Amino acid sequence: MMKRNMKSVIAILALGVFSSCQMVAQNNQREERKPPSIEELFEKMDENEDGMLSKKEVKGPLKNDFDKIDLNEDGLLSKEELEKAPKPERRGRPNRN
Repeated sequence: MMKRNMKSVIAILALGVFSSCQMVAQNNQREERKPPSIEELFEKMDENEDGMLSKKEVKGPLKNDFDKIDLNEDGLLSKEELEKAPKPERRGRPNRN
């Protein structure tokens, strides 16, 4: 009788742990990925470390909108220009600006 109760308790605990792991995994999937900060963009893309991003250095949506963001039309993006740039639209969601 004691073994039977112990097995039941262990089974219930295992089920509880499994359920909580599933809930955590689902919550992590629902969390939105945040876009990289300007500092992170420069850290990843500024290959020559001059504090500016050229067309050769940029990738992704930033490359597509390079000319719109390059306000002074010098062929380089500064941190200030990126701060003033319109936020790209997220797939399936309108801008919150």
